[in-house]
Amino acid sequence: MAFRVRNIVSVSPSSHSIFALNAAINKHKCFTLFATKSPILGTWIRNQFCTDQSIPKLEEDSKANQEFLKWCNGGGKFHKSACIHPTAVIEVGAIVHSQALVGENVHVGSGAIVGPAVKIGESTILGYNISLSNCCIGNSCVIHNGVCIGQDGFGFLVDEQGNMVKKPQNLKAKIGNHVEIGSNTCIDRGSWRDTTVGDHSKIDNLVQIGHNVTIGRSCMICGQVGIAGSVTIGDYVTLGGRVAIRDHVNIASKVRLAANSCVTKDIIQPGDYGGFPAMPIAKWRRQVALGNRTLDKQN
Repeated sequence: MAFRVRNIVSVSPSSHSIFALNAAINKHKCFTLFATKSPILGTWIRNQFCTDQSIPKLEEDSKANQEFLKWCNGGGKFHKSACIHPTAVIEVGAIVHSQALVGENVHVGSGAIVGPAVKIGESTILGYNISLSNCCIGNSCVIHNGVCIGQDGFGFLVDEQGNMVKKPQNLKAKIGNHVEIGSNTCIDRGSWRDTTVGDHSKIDNLVQIGHNVTIGRSCMICGQVGIAGSVTIGDYVTLGGRVAIRDHVNIASKVRLAANSCVTKDIIQPGDYGGFPAMPIAKWRRQVALGNRTLDKQN
């Protein structure tokens, strides 16, 4: 059965138009030529115009896609093995993977990815384009746009040949109840212990929390804080903006750190600290004042 190629040329990209003009031949042969030049375009033409049953027609859904269904409340997709409360909202573009558990009144924003076996407690709100894997989220949490929780931590070893070898990162990240996490914050999963954030803690935007970190309850962590791996932070700790904490450091409860401070060793007493390296705030202020006076004299 012959047909006119101009109908296809009108919807084809310009890069294929000249080729299509030279393809004024029978239907089956034209499909073969298009598929040779452009597999994507050829597939589209085959689906739209093919009547020859000898040419396999592309199935809309692969076997993997058939495992995912459309959620009635919001239009997102979920794996048929996931357990989702009927009151949960999964917006269009969100995906809930296999064996995930989504609690009552949870709201999953568009573009969010809830990975396999992730647990989300009731009344938790997940923003747009977040990624959750290898983690558990508590009740009544707010996870803002772009947050990543449960990815591998930055752990490597040097082998005998001097090459960097990845250290296994096999544990989870656990977020308590009533926790709020700001946009584009990253919380790594654990390697030798779970990474944990205690109840009622609040985390600002652009915070990095490394693997194996333990944060107590009711902590306040301001923007651009960086916490290296295996740090232990007590309860009611406040970290000002851009505070840096080196790995394997312990910080006692009820410690407050001034902005831009750097913790290089354990802090065992409650109180206010600041500077680089961090020290009791009164001592740091005296050092700053002395330094300023010295500069004034030199000038």
